[in-house]
Formats: sequence, C-alpha cells, structure tokens
Amino acid sequence: MTWRQATREEIYAYYAEEFPRYLDDLPEFITATGPKQYAIAFRESHPVRKDEVPAKDFIRRDTWQTDPSGDRTTSDFNDFEDVVDFIQHPARNDPLGRSKFALADPEVLEQPDPRPDAVYYALDHWERPWVLLVDIDAKEIARGRADEMVSAAVDDQDDDALLDTAGILDAAPEGYPYAFEDIDRAIEYGFELRDIFEDDFDAEETMVVYSGQGVHVYLLDTDPAHRYDEQSREVLNDLLLETYDIPIDPVVTADRRRVARLPYSLHADVCSIVQPIESPAFDVRSATPEVIDE
Repeated sequence: MTWRQATREEIYAYYAEEFPRYLDDLPEFITATGPKQYAIAFRESHPVRKDEVPAKDFIRRDTWQTDPSGDRTTSDFNDFEDVVDFIQHPARNDPLGRSKFALADPEVLEQPDPRPDAVYYALDHWERPWVLLVDIDAKEIARGRADEMVSAAVDDQDDDALLDTAGILDAAPEGYPYAFEDIDRAIEYGFELRDIFEDDFDAEETMVVYSGQGVHVYLLDTDPAHRYDEQSREVLNDLLLETYDIPIDPVVTADRRRVARLPYSLHADVCSIVQPIESPAFDVRSATPEVIDE
C-alpha cells in the first residue's frame, strides 16, 4: 500500500479532480462562513507581497471581516466554491486580495503556485458553539508502547532513539514514528470514546474522523449549561485521561484557537484522505485517493 508523501502533482490532481466529489458529504456545520477561519499548510514557504515580511508555510484566513467590537460585517467567502478555489490555488485566490500581507502572485515569481500539504478549518464557529473535538494520535500511542517495551536503562533517550530501540521505526510503515498497529489502536480508542459519549454522556450526535495518523472524535451536541466552555473541557480532559484511560491530546480539546484537518482533505504526508468512518474495522488502505500512483 502507499504510505509516503504525496508529490506536488498528486496534491494538485487530488484537489482538482477528486476532492470536489466529496463536498456534499461534508458535515453540515462546515460551510463557507461557519468556521471562523480556514487554514493551509505548505511544504515549502511561499513569499508574501510585502518584501520585509517572512515567507509563510502556514496561513490562516478569516471567513468574515469584523468591526472593532468583533461583530461580523462582510464575508470573505461567498460560498463553498470560493473555499475550494482558495484550496486549489491559495496564492491566486487569497482572500486577503491585494493586501501587502497576501501570498505573492505566482505569475510574478520564479517560485511555483503553492500547493496545500494540509487544509484545516477553525473549531471556533460563528453559528454554533465552539466545536468539541478530541484528538487521538498514533504517535502518542507508539510512544507509550515504546515506554513499556524498553527498559529503564534508556530513560535518557529522546523520542526517536526510544522508538528505534523499541523497533517501531523499522516496523511498517517504515521510518514513521508509529506502526500500523498504532493507527489501528487509535481507531479502536476512537470508537471506545464515541461509545463513552453516547452511553455515559447521553450524546445524540457524535462523529469519528480518520485523521491520517489517528482519529478525531466529535461530540456535537450543544451543552445548554456550559456550551462546552474552556473550564468544562478541562474537566472533560481529566475525566477521559484519568477515569476512562483514553490516550487523548488534552491541548486540542481545550484550545479555542485550534484548527482541525478538513474532512475529505488530503493528509499529504501519508497519501490518505481524512474522512468520517463508521467502524473500528476501518481499513486505512481504503483511504488512498484514486489519483495516487501506487
């Protein structure tokens, strides 16, 4: 199976040919103007229009302009086609327009049009409470597994040395800081967490998304008492980690500024489509895009 970085040509082909087919499958809260921002990461930094400003390998773009009090005034994306245009050609369709902080026009550069290594949306939202997402990452599961496998004699080793000693770097997918079994375990944890939300929290709306190297678990019900504010999320983090023993990343749950990988975007580091999944038996091999040349 393919488990490698996508090429620049493959990334372009995915967003031009395959990604538009999934737009009707996006979760309903992901609209052109619902999330407060969209964001794109690049493999190589791209210049901006102003010479003195450093080139960017990660950009965030607001979906709305706001007045001094922070209220919405004018939307920067009229519909989702505008978001797709931005993803396909971020410099040509930068919402900042001719601002000196916008990405430089590839037409006037020797450097080519940048392609998205990753596409994100903001969990902070204009039309609903802050989206509650829990991140379970295969890298963290692999690190925990290595800690249990390797003796105390290597306590002073850094992450790579520890993973190497445990044999994880040599296991498939070779060279990545986890093994396929760690991704499978992350997916299993994701559905265990979904069951906790539904059975113990009486959640009615949940979603598990394969993130490429783990899962994102969503609790989409609105909490009428707290609207899942930062304090209630800290309590939730402690509960999941200490009572349920789920290996989550607590920072993601509680940070209002976080962005999440856009469902159906391409995780270009591993040639996988980020996507909602329905079963812990999900086969990660099925997430390879059609445009990827095996």
